[in-house]
Amino acid sequence: MSILSRQPVADTVARLFAATINPTPKPGVRFREIAGRTTEITIETRHGPAAATVYRPEPTAAKPGVYVNVHGGGFVVGHREQDDPWCRYLAAHANVVVINTDYLLAPRERFPVPVEQIYDVLRWASAPERDWDGRRLCVGGQSAGGSLSAAASRMALENGSPAIALQMLHYPPLDLVTATSDKPSPLGSKAVLRPWMGEFFDTAYIPDRSQRSDRLASPAWGTNADDITGIAQALVVTAEFDRLREEAKRYADKLDAAGSLAEYVEVRGVDHGYNIMSDATEITRHMYDLIAAHVRRAIR
Repeated sequence: MSILSRQPVADTVARLFAATINPTPKPGVRFREIAGRTTEITIETRHGPAAATVYRPEPTAAKPGVYVNVHGGGFVVGHREQDDPWCRYLAAHANVVVINTDYLLAPRERFPVPVEQIYDVLRWASAPERDWDGRRLCVGGQSAGGSLSAAASRMALENGSPAIALQMLHYPPLDLVTATSDKPSPLGSKAVLRPWMGEFFDTAYIPDRSQRSDRLASPAWGTNADDITGIAQALVVTAEFDRLREEAKRYADKLDAAGSLAEYVEVRGVDHGYNIMSDATEITRHMYDLIAAHVRRAIR
C-alpha cells in the first residue's frame, strides 16, 4: 500500500481527479446521427434528490419498458453526460425509456449511500404511475456503474422488489478486497486502469478496508455470491486487456451457477473504457447492438 491508501490523501486526490478529468467521449463513439429526445428530471431518494436525464424512444401505441443507466467514474467522478451517446443509442435501438441518473459521489458520500440511491431510483422507475411500463425494468452501467447495478440488483433480490428483467454489467469492478496492483492485465503498465488509480478510488469510496468485503461492494469476492438464486438475469461484458476482467468473469460464473447468466462476453482487443476513451467505432457499435438486443428480449 502507498500513501494513496490513506483516507485524507485519497480524498484529496479523488476531488482533484474529478475536477480535472475530461469526460467527453472520443468522436468515433458519439453516434451523432442519433438525435435523442430528452428531458431533465429529479428523483427523490432516501439520501436526497438525484438528477437524471430521460431519453425517450419514438412514440408507439404500447408503453415502453425502462432502463436505468448508472454512469461510471470510479465512484468519484460524476459526469453522467459521458453516457449520452450510449443512452441515445439504447433508446433508439431497444425502444426503451432510458433514465440516466446521477448518484452521490465519494468522498462526499461513501458506501453504501450510492448503492441505496440507485436502488431507490429503481423503485421509483418501477412505480405504476410512470408513463412507461415499470414492470419491464432493466438496470445497467459501466465500470463503477456496473458495480452499483449489481449491488442494487442484489438489494432487489433480498427485498423482493422491484422485479428486474436484466442487469447489464459492463467491465465492472466487483472485487474491492483485492488491490488493483494484484489484478494483472496483458498490457502491464500500459493498461488504462493504473494501480494507483484503483487505490485512491477504493479508499475514497470505502476507506474502512473491512467493509470492502461486503456483498454489495465485492459480489465476486469469496463466498459473497454463493446464494444468489433468483437474482435478475445478467449480461456481463468485459474487455480483454482490462484489469477487472477476471473478477467479472468470476461473478459471471456465480451467476451462471445460479441460473441467472444471460451471456458473458469478452470484447477482444480493447481495454477498460473502450467505448468512451477510444475511437473503436465498429467494436462499440457491435457491442451496443448486442446489449440492445438483450434489453429487447428481456422486456418483451
